[in-house]
Amino acid sequence: MYLTTDADSLRVYEALASEVRLQIIDLLNKKEMHIKELAAELYLSSAIVSTHVSKLQKAGLVSYRMRRINGGTYKYCSLCTEFLQIKLSRFVSAARKFSEITLPVGHYTNIEAAPTCGLASTEKMIGHYDNPAYFLDPERVNAGILWFTRGFVEYKVPNYLFKDQLVKEIEISMEIGSEAPYINDNWPSDIQFMINGTYLGTWTSPGDFGKMRGRFSPDWWQNDVNQYGLMKVLRINEHGCFVDGLQISELSIQQLPWEGSHWTFTISADDTSQGRGGLTLYGKGFGNYDQDIVIRSYYE
Repeated sequence: MYLTTDADSLRVYEALASEVRLQIIDLLNKKEMHIKELAAELYLSSAIVSTHVSKLQKAGLVSYRMRRINGGTYKYCSLCTEFLQIKLSRFVSAARKFSEITLPVGHYTNIEAAPTCGLASTEKMIGHYDNPAYFLDPERVNAGILWFTRGFVEYKVPNYLFKDQLVKEIEISMEIGSEAPYINDNWPSDIQFMINGTYLGTWTSPGDFGKMRGRFSPDWWQNDVNQYGLMKVLRINEHGCFVDGLQISELSIQQLPWEGSHWTFTISADDTSQGRGGLTLYGKGFGNYDQDIVIRSYYE
């Protein structure tokens, strides 16, 4: 979850400003629990715990689902995220002009994928697990998630800028993670980014997260597979290439070609160390952020 000092993030800070709610987060970090279980662990009434959980839910930190067990209905709670990123902004910069496009993860124009691999829409699997042929299935345009152990995925991005408009910065945000057999929070993967065939740099994903269900995972989605990733913001400007503000290369935006009706964006993952690696991309309807790949081109 990405936070700033604006009012929208205030509800998260308020939700965390309680010892009881922090204890609830610690308990849910271990496993999914229903309200009565939480109340018993905390020696509080179910009504009080339910109020605290509601506060965490409104902040986007906790989700719940109703389950019928032995004739009773229970409210089972789970964490939506394990990481918070906070950007402390001291001033509001002047509004900049930009062009924005949203690319569904299934709208790739080229792909190579090695098992374990697959893709799915919010309604069903597209084809079968670990068969790369289904990445060319016509239904792949509806994919909300895709994953592979080794390979790349490439997107063609339309260039809507006029010839007299100068690109000053590119910002690409996406939910992304590693790909492990089943799930593994400790599964580092070196993920590379390229634009127009030019290498931008590498970001290392820490794992393939799945201890808890993704906040937006469809009900039919299995519990023992990829659940959510990390929201990453790739930025290319005159100072270099950055992921969440950390520099990954000194390549500047002036060194990249921007002419033409489109440009290409490529994400790849190689098994640089035995038994590790892979890539999972989460789009709308999956993971914790319910967004596709968002690309902004700032210009003058």
